[in-house]
This record gives sequence, structure tokens and C-alpha cells, in this order.
Amino acid sequence: MKRAVLCLMMALAAFSLFAQEKVTLNVFNYQQADQAGYQEDVAIWEKFQKDNPDITLNMEVLFNEPYHQKLQAYAAAGTLPDVFYVWPGARSAVIHEKKLAKDLAKLLGADYLKDFTGAATNPNNQLGRYLAMLPQSFTYTSVMYVNKKLLKDNGFAVPTTYADLKKMVPKLKAKGIGVVMLPNKDEWPMQSCLFSTVVGRMAGDKFIDEVLAGKAKFTDKPFVDALRVIDNLYKDGIIAREENQSGYGEGPGLFAQGKAAIYIDGDWRTGAYITDKASGKALISPAAQASDFALVPFVSIPGEKNPGVLSAVAGTGWAVNGALPAGSAKERAAVRLMKYLYSDEVQAIRYSTGAYVPTRKGVKANVEPLPASLPGFYAANPKTCYVLDGVLDPAVYNVINAGLKAIGLGTATPAQVAADTQKAFEAWKAAQKK
Repeated sequence: MKRAVLCLMMALAAFSLFAQEKVTLNVFNYQQADQAGYQEDVAIWEKFQKDNPDITLNMEVLFNEPYHQKLQAYAAAGTLPDVFYVWPGARSAVIHEKKLAKDLAKLLGADYLKDFTGAATNPNNQLGRYLAMLPQSFTYTSVMYVNKKLLKDNGFAVPTTYADLKKMVPKLKAKGIGVVMLPNKDEWPMQSCLFSTVVGRMAGDKFIDEVLAGKAKFTDKPFVDALRVIDNLYKDGIIAREENQSGYGEGPGLFAQGKAAIYIDGDWRTGAYITDKASGKALISPAAQASDFALVPFVSIPGEKNPGVLSAVAGTGWAVNGALPAGSAKERAAVRLMKYLYSDEVQAIRYSTGAYVPTRKGVKANVEPLPASLPGFYAANPKTCYVLDGVLDPAVYNVINAGLKAIGLGTATPAQVAADTQKAFEAWKAAQKK
């Protein structure tokens, strides 16, 4: 009897120690401090910390290129954070190709993942062909944000053709207003938010597949023609060359000020315009969002083979460091954090701040007009194509990014950029064989 009591006491003591075990999770978050939704993001993390006192979050936050550069450095050094933000394709290639993240299909389980759309849980939508991260959305990277009121005040309707855009140039330019704004100092926006759609229209996914298989080249006519479309946008004055000196973060504010009639960005950027709950201010008021602005697809292009397609990809999401020991306290803590981040509660907050339309089923939220219009935009534009930085290696798409900027600055021709891209692709292919 005494032995049984002693064993019970020892078991209770061990359980008590186990229950009080504290874990520190290193988390690498992607967030822009001056964008609407930032305070909500901070509150999300604070609530988790408050509700889970046994887990300490060691947070690091970066945005845009600094985030990607730091994640690459962590991966190269073998010091990845425990939980971190990931892209489904080549933007986070090293994570997928080296399988540095845990397989969430196994870690979270089918019963949990059934509450998400098939597009989110399909491993074939990710570069490594396994569920390295759980996409929070299905992202259209190419959306035209149109200031309908500005166009109407100047005698123009919402454009549907390239000719429509070209007609706007003289009148708007005379007033100091740009036709299309696409800040490209950071180089990736032109490729991800417009050129990928142009390639989809002029060449198509099949052409990119053939290039990857060695059956076609970037120097072939379809790709060069796509580059010429970008070249013409600058030559025709539809996009000002000065846009290549503007940073990505500057765009929403300038567009909201009426500096351009149209702004091109991804669907995620709706969150930049809505009311910031901390300040009560919005770049575009909800009333103006509803009456004066619209989200529309890029216009038809002369010679396009695939009318209406838009670049889209499984969205970003969270991953867990594959080096965490299976069954460890850290792994259990990471799973708890993941399930919180993808909960109805958090996803409703993300939706309400315009961050994205969740892949979690049945999420409901009060959203302002611009993000509320996204489901209708998706339904009206069902044909999608590749985002180039989702299917090409950074060694290749970074050359395209730099080449597009050079075209914008007038320092390179489409033929030169095509040749540079093919050269980079061949060098990358050769390196894969070593």
C-alpha cells in the first residue's frame, strides 16, 4: 500500500514538472509596421502569449526583401527559427528543396486539415511537393486597383484594352497624374504583379513547362513578345520610368493621394487601404472604397494567346522547423501555436484587416468594401497562370527581375533580357547536374 502511494506521489510530481515545463519558441514573422492591420497582428501574438504562459515567444519581425534575405541566411547556417513564414514556391526555394520544414500533413493530421480548402492542402501546389507550409489564402498576384472617380472626372471609363490605357496618357500626364503605378525599386513587383500575367497571356504555362523541360528557350518569340509588352508600357508612357525609383511600400499612399489612376499589385494589398483600428484612419475611406474604386483584371493585350488569365498561386503561410525533435516539448508548442494562428478567431481577424481571404472554410468577418470584393474578383476571373517566382529558381527569376527594371529604365532591350535569362537558366541547370 505504501509503495502504491509512493508511486502515485512520484507520478504526480513528474506530471506537475511536465505540466509546468516552459518552452521558448523562436518565431520569424513577416509584417509591415506602417500598414493597417499591424496593431491587430501585435494583438494576435500578445493573446497567444497571455493564454499560453508556459510558452515564451522570441519574436523577430521583418518585411519585404530583408525578410527573405534573413531567412536564406538562417537556412544556410542551419539556424532556422522554430516557426517561420514561408512562400509556397521558389521565393522560399531552399525551405522546400532541402525539406527544412516539417510535413504538416503528418504533423497536423488529416482531421485538422479537413477544415481547409483543397487548394491549401494539396502538396502539389508547393515546390517541394509536400505540405511544408499551410497556405492561408489562394493569392492572385496581379490586380488592377482602379480609381473610378478620377477616371470619370477626366472623361474615361474603366479600361479593358491596352488601347484604352494608351488613350489616357496625354490628358492625365498633362495634369501630373500617372496612368498606371507600379513601384519597382525592389525589382520583384513588376515580375510578380504584372509580368507573370503578361507571360501567361502571351506564352502560357505550357511554354514555361517546355522551357523547364529543355524543349523551348527564353529567347523564343513568346517570351520576348511578353518582354516587349513591358517595354511598350514604358515607351507609351502608360507606366512612368520613374516608377523604378519608387519603393514597394510607397505605392498605396501615393495611389490613395490620386497620383495615378490605376495601381497594380497583388490582392493582399487591399489591406493597405482599409481603416487602421489603432488610429481610426484609412488611406481610402470605406465609403470611397465602395463608390470610387474597383478591382479589375489587367487589360487585354494585342497578340495575347490566353485572354483573361491572371497570375495566381497558393498563398503564404506558416512552417515549423524540420529539425525540431519529434514529440519534443518544442514541437508540441509549435503545433499549439500553428493551430492558434490558423484558428477561426485569428483567420477572421486577418480577413477583417484585408490581409487575405482565408483558405480555412467558413471564416466570417466584417470586412471593408475593397477586401470584401475579392471573392467576386476571384469568381469573375477563374483562369490563372504561373507566378514566375513560384516556378523558377531564384537564380533565374532574379535575372528576370533585374532585367525588367533595366527595361523600365531604358538600359536594356527585351532581346537582351531574354538572352540573359536563358544564360542564367542554362547555368542553373548545369549546376543541378553537379
